[in-house]
Amino acid sequence: MPYSRVIGTGAYLPEEIRTNEQISQTVDTSDAWIYERTGIKSRRIAGADESAASMAEVAARQAIAAANIKPEAIDLIIVATGTPDRVYPSTGCLLQQRLGIKNSVAFDVQAACSGSIFAMSIADQYIKSGAAKTVLIVGTEICSRIVDWTDRGTCILFGDGAGAILLAASDSAGIMSTHIYSDGEYEDMLYCPNPQVATGDNKDEPGYISMRGNEVFKIAVNTLGRIVDETLAANNMDQSDIDWLVPHQANIRIIAATAKKLKMSMDQVVVTLENQGNTSSASVLIAFNEAVRDGRIQRGQVVLLEAFGAGFTWGSALIKY
Repeated sequence: MPYSRVIGTGAYLPEEIRTNEQISQTVDTSDAWIYERTGIKSRRIAGADESAASMAEVAARQAIAAANIKPEAIDLIIVATGTPDRVYPSTGCLLQQRLGIKNSVAFDVQAACSGSIFAMSIADQYIKSGAAKTVLIVGTEICSRIVDWTDRGTCILFGDGAGAILLAASDSAGIMSTHIYSDGEYEDMLYCPNPQVATGDNKDEPGYISMRGNEVFKIAVNTLGRIVDETLAANNMDQSDIDWLVPHQANIRIIAATAKKLKMSMDQVVVTLENQGNTSSASVLIAFNEAVRDGRIQRGQVVLLEAFGAGFTWGSALIKY
């Protein structure tokens, strides 16, 4: 049975930077207040001419170049996004067209901030079963368009961007295990309504992110702690066997709690949150790409990726890079 090996990564961040100081001009907050509670200083905002698909294309082409393959070698495209360009066709199909790929399958995964981990798990199963040999995964989000910029509780958190990873069948190394879960019991703690189809009590809600932050924080910390234990146990590993933690970039306190669970120094944790904010399903792949390209993550090292998002959804992927 083949492994799913990482052969290329890529990312894209829009040019516009929106700082905490700028946000504090429109809502009652400050740079110090935001940074102390979240670890965020600024975030990127997509331009009017940018879309989830256009950002995905840039990230994907970087990954393809890094892998030194041709786009037509890709036989499966999975796009993780909660901010698709259209209800349908999928952003995966839009990306497929942009890349000029004809003979591949393309679809979207919607698991909020855990989307890229879910997509990696799906891709791994396709490769292990022999149904696919080369899989492109992209997380792409324009969170700025579903944020109420007058809501201090959410507008300070989110940013835009795209991350990509290419997986290929290999006889050695690769994804060691993935673990994904969801629990719809918590649907009202973190959600974004679709006003075009909403009914009942939700029919008049605007299409903006709504979050009960303190409650989400507590559940996220406990849940991620459990999945760390599960991932290590599944691979007969100790905490010291992990070289790098690449977490979802939601809140520096959640990241620090997960690192503490692993008894890892923050020097072993890839953190992009300060200047990117929470890019939802794109965040893990953007962070992974950054650490690969700047040389921190080296071939042969063991990397734990993990995320938690609306649903609730959560998951991890253990990779021997």
